[in-house]
Amino acid sequence: MGLFQRFERTKRLDALIRTRATGSPEALARRLGVSQATVYRWLQELKEFGLPVKYCRRRKTYLYEKNKPPE
Repeated sequence: MGLFQRFERTKRLDALIRTRATGSPEALARRLGVSQATVYRWLQELKEFGLPVKYCRRRKTYLYEKNKPPE
C-alpha cells in the first residue's frame, strides 16, 4: 500500500472515529471492505501514534477518549 493510500485510509478512519460513526468492529470492517483483523491492526497503529482510541460498548462505536494525555 502506498503512502497516499495509507494517508487516505487513516483520514477516513479518523473521521469515522471523530463522528462516533464506526459501529462495531464487524460493522467497521464491512464498511471499509477489510477483515476485522485489519481493523484491529489499523486501530493499534493509531494507538501507537498516541491517539487515545477506545471502544464504547454502550454506544457501540470507537471514539477518542477525552482528557487522556498521550503516552
